[in-house]
Amino acid sequence: MSKILIVEDEEAIAELEKDYLELSDFEVTIEHDGTKGLELALHQEFDLLVLDLMLPGTDGFEICKKVREVKNVPIIMVSAKKDDIDKIRGLGLGADDYMTKPFSPSELVARVKAHMARYDRLVGSGTKEQNDIIEIRGLKIDKTARRVFIDGEEKAFTTKEFDLLTFLAENPNHVFTKEELFREIWDMDSIGDIATVTVHIKKIREKVEFDTSNPQYIETIWGVGYRFKV
Repeated sequence: MSKILIVEDEEAIAELEKDYLELSDFEVTIEHDGTKGLELALHQEFDLLVLDLMLPGTDGFEICKKVREVKNVPIIMVSAKKDDIDKIRGLGLGADDYMTKPFSPSELVARVKAHMARYDRLVGSGTKEQNDIIEIRGLKIDKTARRVFIDGEEKAFTTKEFDLLTFLAENPNHVFTKEELFREIWDMDSIGDIATVTVHIKKIREKVEFDTSNPQYIETIWGVGYRFKV
């Protein structure tokens, strides 16, 4: 049974989320304090984290940052704050998704299932005797080991950053809209919010491009989307 940690200071919301997730056969742990939630996330094994943004002790941003330094599990950040800057910051720190309150518990369950399914497929795919590798102009993507190198130097990638870079590299010279990329990588409709894709492209460029203002790998097609150049 997959284990989920909810770090949420509003008890009624946390209990409602737990009820819906348990009905879908997830094992759920709740923590209302951010500092204690961080300790649990770091020292116990969970398959997915649901983090509120505003928490007593340690906020969701800091929890996300600390967890992402050592673990690659899916992270869904939730908040009543609708400002794009908070979404961009959360996604930039390594969150896989950002949900704005209020939202229906069934939507949370759907997103949890989508992230879990994709993560399980990716983790379970590394069973080949010989690693599946993409190499393009100094960029090396080891799909089996889920590692990325630039001119021999390894770069740290989050789950979704790796998925997005790999998908684009496997479909060179094809222009994808942000909506298409969101559906492909996040397994769900964008629901009008495609900031996630923009943030992840920015983070990828910072890691693989020598000059982010003149990218040699991921090209912006203005008014349309993105294309991986070969």
